[in-house]
Amino acid sequence: MTIFTINEVTKTFTNGEVDEQVLKGINLSLQEGEITALIGASGSGKSTILTIAAGLQSATDGQILFHGKNMTDMSQEQIRKIRASEFGFVFQSSHLVPFLTVEEQLLLMLDVSETKLSKRARNEEIEKILQWVDMNHRKNAYPSSLSGGEKQRVAIARAIIHKPKILFADEPTASLDSKRSKDVMTLIRKLTKTLQITTLMVTHDDEMLPYADRIITMKDGLIL
Repeated sequence: MTIFTINEVTKTFTNGEVDEQVLKGINLSLQEGEITALIGASGSGKSTILTIAAGLQSATDGQILFHGKNMTDMSQEQIRKIRASEFGFVFQSSHLVPFLTVEEQLLLMLDVSETKLSKRARNEEIEKILQWVDMNHRKNAYPSSLSGGEKQRVAIARAIIHKPKILFADEPTASLDSKRSKDVMTLIRKLTKTLQITTLMVTHDDEMLPYADRIITMKDGLIL
């Protein structure tokens, strides 16, 4: 089932008196429970399309449809609510809050997403998610004591604790070695399939491509 559609999206940046069109009419549909990988050289536009799809910046023209609703017609507050409740984010850096424990990172995400659960249900959900990412034994640890791979597993747990419909992953393994990269991608694929999350991922690493269901190559602001 199609859950997300990008229709004729363009993006132009102005640098002084020069306009640079970095996206030139992108069309892309994302299917439920599918991992789509965007690949291409630096400057091809793949990270730009991901941030526009995620509502982190606006398109110059075109439509972004989520569950058939046009996000380009929504207010910033409406988009913020969708980002908080329906989207999950994993980036190259884990961006964990340094003064919060692993458990508190997840509690904060439940608060931000306005997930309505009882205290007991929240604790049970955190327990389950941390078991999935093999971090339950570190739930009271602070980020400074975690390895790079552990931080990224916590970041993934935080991204999916509120059961988002879409996971946006921008170079999620770029800061990890080969083994930890494969561990993280195995985890992302497992969670995508278990929870039927739609994942859009940007990557430079060809070794991560076998974990994707579909690979989209971009060049000069176009899909090849």
